[in-house]
Amino acid sequence: MTKATTWTRELQFDQWVSAIADYAIFLLDREGRVVTWNEGAGRIKGYTRAEIVGRHFSVFYTPEDQAAGIPRHALETALKEGRFEAEAWRMRKNGTRFFANVVIDAIKDPSGEVVGFAKITRDMTERRAMEAQLRHAQKMEAIGQLTGGVAHDFNNLLTVVLGNLDVIAREQSGTVRFQRAVEHATQGAQRAAALTQQLLAFSRRQALQPKSIDVNELVANTTDMLGHLLGENIAIQLQLTPNAWRAQVDGHQLESALVNLAVNARDAMPDGGALTITTHNATLGSTDRLRFDDIAPGDYVIVSVKDTGSGMSADVLEHAFEPFYTTKPQGKGTGLGLSQVYGFARQSDGTAMLTSVPDHGTTVALYLPRSTTAAEVSIPEAPTNLEGTETILLVEDQDNVRAFAAEALRESGFKVIEASEGMTALTLLHKNAHVQLLLTDVGLPGGLNGRQLAEQARELRNDLRILFMTGYAREAVQDGRLQSGVGLLRKPFAIKELITQVRAVLDLSIEPATPD
Repeated sequence: MTKATTWTRELQFDQWVSAIADYAIFLLDREGRVVTWNEGAGRIKGYTRAEIVGRHFSVFYTPEDQAAGIPRHALETALKEGRFEAEAWRMRKNGTRFFANVVIDAIKDPSGEVVGFAKITRDMTERRAMEAQLRHAQKMEAIGQLTGGVAHDFNNLLTVVLGNLDVIAREQSGTVRFQRAVEHATQGAQRAAALTQQLLAFSRRQALQPKSIDVNELVANTTDMLGHLLGENIAIQLQLTPNAWRAQVDGHQLESALVNLAVNARDAMPDGGALTITTHNATLGSTDRLRFDDIAPGDYVIVSVKDTGSGMSADVLEHAFEPFYTTKPQGKGTGLGLSQVYGFARQSDGTAMLTSVPDHGTTVALYLPRSTTAAEVSIPEAPTNLEGTETILLVEDQDNVRAFAAEALRESGFKVIEASEGMTALTLLHKNAHVQLLLTDVGLPGGLNGRQLAEQARELRNDLRILFMTGYAREAVQDGRLQSGVGLLRKPFAIKELITQVRAVLDLSIEPATPD
């Protein structure tokens, strides 16, 4: 190979290295001064070749690392071992920091003496953020599965407790002290049920009934209630986009989320301040998924709640959506408010984004999926007659819950056939053509869950009314709405709630199925 050919290839290699934009690739002399500079180095670090060549590479290190002697240690390691590799924060020319993967290789001459170093730096900031986001999502999912399972079991227990307390409370033979004790026990069980519902909201397993909602109208209608909640020293300001899209969301749960956010804001503004609620539209593309909890690209209605309170530190911000995490004094809060808001938004196929600056306030933005229809799901009026003679097939795997529900229904005049799992229920439905209502839990053991049981039952009897009992299963709702002739009873429930829902579903008219 001729000297001219070697020179040409070296020139081509230098040109190739100089043109690389994704990596900073440059050479240092033996003392650590920059000798060469490629396009990637300029893009990542912000210096031009004229600005940096001849300067010591320690300029890329943070002041803390410089004080700790990290640049010197890096060169000494490369000199001794031939290579130094690390991941750490580095500095750009404009003073901002980026997270870098750094490799320094010793360059030796033919005699084996080190004459300089080759340095490769890769900007890992975005990848590190994605990995942190993934770890956070995995942690929240694990916590959600745990809390959802616990809350589901507690819902069944509370159904039995509240139901039997309801039965006891109807007895008038007890003393005043006895009745007071029952009342206090009921209030305690109801508070436990409320906490359980918050856990289910965080774990995205509450029973939602989403429909097309005018978000501006809902926010405006909630303002009076929030005013009473916040007090006179906090001003409420609305900045509602006139053409805000409708959102596909459970309106009652959205109201609950706004109340939770208002309570948090009030606690952050003990000396008063301002609460601003804004709405606007946003279209997220595929690249936005990196920043928005991996929600699907599409149209979203954003409801933001901003306060002028104490704000949050970076550490508090990192844990703010986790259940039971609170900075309030003991006994002053459960730490479930923000976690409930987050879970509701995620279960609604959206997300919640939190930004905060200490001493400058906090903003929580709810991203809610745009509704594709303006149609409202009509809610029938509560029935006045809570008795009946119809036959009900009751399917519940928890013996105590099933016994309580069956007894309550029979006392109201209904005929009840009981089953503890789906396959037995289908067999009973075959044998009893006069069954008019399937009342089933969603989470059933065996081969059929409640949703699957209902689908197969409807194939047998397309006029069969269905009422789901559930504390958390979103699977009871199809395509964002309940099917015709289908109702939803949230656990835990009292006797009146059970009978009211049963009567309401029995009185529903069923729309004829439309062919596919």
